[in-house]
Amino acid sequence: MAMIEVSNLKKSFGKLDVLKQLTFTVNKNDVVAVIGPSGSGKSTMLRSLVHLEQIDAGSISVVGEYLVKDGVYPRLPEIKQITSKMGMVFQHFNLFPHLTVQENLEIAPKLVKKASASELRQRSTELLGKIGLTNRAKAYPANLSGGQKQRVAIARALMMDPEILLFDEPTSALDPELTGEVLQVMKDLAEEQMTMIVVTHEMGFAKEVANRVIFMDDGEIVESGHPSEIFTNPQFDRTKVFLNRSF
Repeated sequence: MAMIEVSNLKKSFGKLDVLKQLTFTVNKNDVVAVIGPSGSGKSTMLRSLVHLEQIDAGSISVVGEYLVKDGVYPRLPEIKQITSKMGMVFQHFNLFPHLTVQENLEIAPKLVKKASASELRQRSTELLGKIGLTNRAKAYPANLSGGQKQRVAIARALMMDPEILLFDEPTSALDPELTGEVLQVMKDLAEEQMTMIVVTHEMGFAKEVANRVIFMDDGEIVESGHPSEIFTNPQFDRTKVFLNRSF
């Protein structure tokens, strides 16, 4: 089953073409790693899937509903309903500094889903256990390591029960020794068959965990395939050059 279908996606900032007719499909339970050099359009593509960027042309379908069709968006309530099927984890955590870890997890479903306090507390406690941070429930973000903050950000996205999780360079702001703990949470989610799109520079993760790799360069998808194909037998010179620099 197709969870996300993207067709002929185009996006420009002024005269700069950032996305050039991107077309791809993400199926249920896929873990898609999006790799490529900085400035290749990876984050813009990801942000367009949740309407943080508005595209100029093309179509995006999410679980069978059009977020945008031939460059035309529906009304805002429909956009919100469609994007609610996705959770986004950002590079820089974006936690509320004045709220505790548990409050950070509970605020969005409290406001959006009108869930009861007991339901929220049960779910947030369960997710804090899942990410190994039960003992940090009452801590504030300032007292957490970068790795802990990112694990909280993942749990916060999961609080909304998304069908798809999007990750935008989730480890690039972390010290190398903290990267592993975040990648482990993501590996666990992959084993639970969460559908994920991960923009990443972590080639090891892309190799081991993803079932598909998309290589982007200069606003285009240069090639796409199983990690074993992309990493051992890339078809295009641009991919070969990038991979040679990355290992």
